[in-house]
Amino acid sequence: MARAIRVGLMVPATNTTMEGEMLGWLPAGSTVTRIGIPRTTGLLTRETMPAYRDAALRLAAQHFSPATHDLLAYGCTAAGFIAGPAGDAELARELGRVTGLPVVTTARAMVLGLQQIGAREIAVVTPYSDEVNAQLTEFLADGGIRVKRLDTLRAKDLEALCAIRAPEVEALARRTMGDDCDALFIGCSQLPTQSFLDALSRDIGRPVLSSISATAEQAVLLPA
Repeated sequence: MARAIRVGLMVPATNTTMEGEMLGWLPAGSTVTRIGIPRTTGLLTRETMPAYRDAALRLAAQHFSPATHDLLAYGCTAAGFIAGPAGDAELARELGRVTGLPVVTTARAMVLGLQQIGAREIAVVTPYSDEVNAQLTEFLADGGIRVKRLDTLRAKDLEALCAIRAPEVEALARRTMGDDCDALFIGCSQLPTQSFLDALSRDIGRPVLSSISATAEQAVLLPA
């Protein structure tokens, strides 16, 4: 049985989903300490990323250390895509430097999780714009994974993103998945997926990962 772990979680301040769902995927007795990263009222962009990144580093240094936590999870999927694989890896190193903790980012966890199940051609569901979806596709391609099918709930702003409920996500996932894909990924740590992920995987006969499930899985694997 996997041992309980103490996770420090960083998410956008508006994220209401990841803390509870991640705890449900971690070993019994684990804890999750959530710190919200302040952001503008709009969705993240390349222009707003530097301030968002700097705020994350300041908060991480203030709230997390080896005395209180086993690892740090950076749970903003879109921020990872916008930064790209190199930028995401650099931020993980900086978060590790200021906290002294091992770090898992959701964007990298997505790639690792799909690689570990041997996925090479996948279907993807997100709430993102075409621009962010293109960045997601590039991030996956860097890891040797091709997006064959993609559809989006196309949240126009934060209010719309936070209003998305699990039945909407599941319905779009079922419509998007095809026999020509060997796995399905549901991107965005705000989207609720825990209530249906296992049943969906059984029904379609393929692995299904979400931003949150992939992060939890890599968090369990990360500590020594």
